[in-house]
Amino acid sequence: MSGGQQFSLSGLRQLATVRSQCARLYSLAEQDKLRHFSVHEDCLPAVADYIFELIRHDYPTLDIPFHSRWRHFEAGGIERHRQLEAAWNNLDSLEKTRRHIDLVVVSVLLDAGAGGRWAFTEAGTGQVHGRSEGLGIASLRMFADGRFSSDRSQPFQVDADGLAQLTLADLRAGFQESESNPLLGLEGRLSLLRQLSVALKQKSEFFSGPSAPRPAHLLDWLLRSQNGGEIALGKLWTAVIEGFEDVWPRKERIIIDGRNLGDAWKHSLLAGSSANESIVPFHKLSQWLTYSLLEPLITGGFRINGMDELTGLPEYRNGGLFVDFDVLKLKDPAAAAIAHPVSSELVVEWRALTVILLDKTAALLRKKMNLSETEFPLAKVLEAGTWKAGRRIAAAKRTGGTPPLQVVSDGTVF
Repeated sequence: MSGGQQFSLSGLRQLATVRSQCARLYSLAEQDKLRHFSVHEDCLPAVADYIFELIRHDYPTLDIPFHSRWRHFEAGGIERHRQLEAAWNNLDSLEKTRRHIDLVVVSVLLDAGAGGRWAFTEAGTGQVHGRSEGLGIASLRMFADGRFSSDRSQPFQVDADGLAQLTLADLRAGFQESESNPLLGLEGRLSLLRQLSVALKQKSEFFSGPSAPRPAHLLDWLLRSQNGGEIALGKLWTAVIEGFEDVWPRKERIIIDGRNLGDAWKHSLLAGSSANESIVPFHKLSQWLTYSLLEPLITGGFRINGMDELTGLPEYRNGGLFVDFDVLKLKDPAAAAIAHPVSSELVVEWRALTVILLDKTAALLRKKMNLSETEFPLAKVLEAGTWKAGRRIAAAKRTGGTPPLQVVSDGTVF
């Protein structure tokens, strides 16, 4: 891809551009030319050792699942999505896969920060979960109850009309939100689902099908180009990055040719001859959704080629891991006490360096474990290691397990 193409709208949506732009900032860090962070790779082996011990304890047989939304559905040792399938025995595998896609799309979009005071109490089990696990279980229960469907005879689906009919009271009830159990950003979550409703109707090439527009119909779009049960990761990525582009807010985002670039931000040290050369794309939530779509597709009998194109997720657990192990150090330690806008160059640096360090950590772990990239892909590295290690080291270092840096976000980045 030429320089001009790389920094066009389509180029800045490519996963390869995520890595290449992050690598440019990492190179500057190696030369100690960044304004906010210094990088200390000599501390990276300690990160790999820490993760290695976690894997030995948590996955002694190395039966490691992918990092995805599905892990939250399994909180407390219950495979809730498998329980849903018990009512679907009369369906073919394609429709089962469609339902799983519907579920995971709406659940990922509802996975913004919940706040430390909110929790979901699950009827039947009595289990209480907060944060992402609680949000995941609550969204699954809403899906099972047909709250996202406009057709009462077909409760296990998400469709455009069902989303458009949702009210704040529906979400409040579904999330058990109250004055004593406050959930952050309830109105924002409703707005996101309504934007999804619009996108499902407008992006008919991806979401039209024999019934009302559904996220699930991206499977049918993929089937039109799959070859012998193989789906190219790049095709799935196209469906996600283009199909859901209108879901993300436009306020304070980069707009190119009238199109929303989404989770992409500028860093002045990368400015060059092209007007867009300073843009660093991350597409974190889009990648999180893509990781979460791999599992239902593979379970449905498809093979995904090119999974290594996805990058590590630049969010506060993965990024916090490297700060807590002093791989990344703030040049101004006082910055740790300030909440930074997601658009700030400090946050852009933190996230870009995290993307590259996740690749480097994965390579160290594969060498320690004598596993190939195919045997231990990044999707497993994130789940078995970096995300979990980031959460655990944060809990060990700070009350409540808060991240080492605070970011102000609208809930569609982290």
